[in-house]
Amino acid sequence: MIDRLDERLNRLYTIGGGAGANRPGLSAAEDEALELAASWMEEAGLAVSRDGVGNVVGRLAGEAPGLPEVWTGSHLDSVPQGGKYDGALGVVAGLEALERAGRRARTLGLVVFRAEETGCQGSRAYVSSGEPLPGAFVEVHVEQGSRLAAADAALGVVGGIAGYMRRSVTFDGVAGHAGTTPMAARDDALVKAAEFVLQARAAAGDDAVATVGQIEVEPGAVNVIPGRATVSLDLRAPDADRLDALARELGIEPAPRNDPIPLDPDVRAALAEELAQRGMPARELVSWAGHDAGVLAAAGVRSGMLFVRSLAGGASHTPDEYSSPEDVQLAVEVLAGALARLAVR
Repeated sequence: MIDRLDERLNRLYTIGGGAGANRPGLSAAEDEALELAASWMEEAGLAVSRDGVGNVVGRLAGEAPGLPEVWTGSHLDSVPQGGKYDGALGVVAGLEALERAGRRARTLGLVVFRAEETGCQGSRAYVSSGEPLPGAFVEVHVEQGSRLAAADAALGVVGGIAGYMRRSVTFDGVAGHAGTTPMAARDDALVKAAEFVLQARAAAGDDAVATVGQIEVEPGAVNVIPGRATVSLDLRAPDADRLDALARELGIEPAPRNDPIPLDPDVRAALAEELAQRGMPARELVSWAGHDAGVLAAAGVRSGMLFVRSLAGGASHTPDEYSSPEDVQLAVEVLAGALARLAVR
């Protein structure tokens, strides 16, 4: 199994060419990856269908037609020069787990959602299309961080997906000559922005994150004191109260935002039971990145996630991204068992 998983991950990784994974959402490279995954589903005996935006679903028919389906899956698009495991692992491991779980009372399905990296376009389109939603969904994904590695844990159960808000914050000052304006007389907009960046960092503490990724300075000349500075702000927290508190501390309006999304207790329990069966603790953690599972959960689908330990310092969205074959194999076993449990619940 390890060899087949690795071979399939490698084949997907090379689609698009160049350094790293290069399969932008809605591109020809993503189309090629989707067709390859669909061929693997057909080889495994799944009935494959596509919806209007190109999401691919492979189904293993259940013994009791009409019951809500149980799905797994993820996405195959990537960021430019992305990693080998992000998204692709959930598809490849999901197919392997479906084959292991075999025919059950409920229909089991493997879904590949389009264009996840650009706002979960495929899953959002699916839930708004009127197509029947699955009764449960379990997504396997690399952690995209180093918390599991720090805890020496191969797998983790995701308790919820962090909420986030994004803002653009502008600071005004007075433009002036860089040589003739005394330091004590300056009203430097960029200095105000820099103080805000440090304030955001301190406010986040250990239980939230705050990021300034873009700064625009006006007029933008080397010999002119900045008269205006605009910064981007990305705030994330695991619960609504903490997100509200962070916004208040930084003087940011709390709305609009994407609220934190708790994942389903029954799905989390199914994963935890499989881990316990193998003598492993059900280490629970927050997903600080968004996922298709969050879109389905927000639409009322009982959803859960299983994180696989990220090695190489937790590298993500880069060719350095890595999870060990042993951890991946364990994730397949746990996922197959969880799908089998959910198929009879």
